[in-house]
Amino acid sequence: MFTGIIQAKCEVLAITKRPGLWRFAMKFNQSLRDELKHGASVAHNGVCLTVAEQDDDAVYFDVMKETLDVTNLSCCAVGDVINIERSMRFGDEVGGHILSGHVQCTGKLIEREATAENSRLRFQCDAKWMKYIFPKGFAAIDGASLTIGKTGADWFEVYLIPETRLLTTLDSKALNSEYNIEIDSQTLAIVETVERVLASRVSD
Repeated sequence: MFTGIIQAKCEVLAITKRPGLWRFAMKFNQSLRDELKHGASVAHNGVCLTVAEQDDDAVYFDVMKETLDVTNLSCCAVGDVINIERSMRFGDEVGGHILSGHVQCTGKLIEREATAENSRLRFQCDAKWMKYIFPKGFAAIDGASLTIGKTGADWFEVYLIPETRLLTTLDSKALNSEYNIEIDSQTLAIVETVERVLASRVSD
């Protein structure tokens, strides 16, 4: 489980591509590597990956084709920087929201309005997901838990404070870049439950 509070921006040192499986070599600082064990969960742009191996130079993570197909990790190249969060530990403060690290879809950055103090980002995504995304709700964007602003038929907006701009990659990507989106699991459950109840009443 994760909180959506990004702990570091880390560089991709290498990507080994094999059929159906890519291995990422990530450059972690010593703070991130403290007590990091084989099999530990670490979120990369919001995607939960497992530590496969580590040496003095890097920490290695395997990414299956199924994950590459639905996330922006398939767009990564050597030298790119990724938002990183280690999994929660018992007793940790939950400063964001509870996240699973399971990305539902990606959204394309279609508009950015930046000032010296903040940024407004507008994302376009498949309209079928918009029933779960509404003003004052929240979603994780590339692993960062954010409150939703305005919404449309196939788009939504978020606003970044200076701290979020500094500590994440959210405001540094080019227009038309893909971002990973994880929708709140409680929102998913509530919306789908209401839909089932309404459908059953209609069928009766």
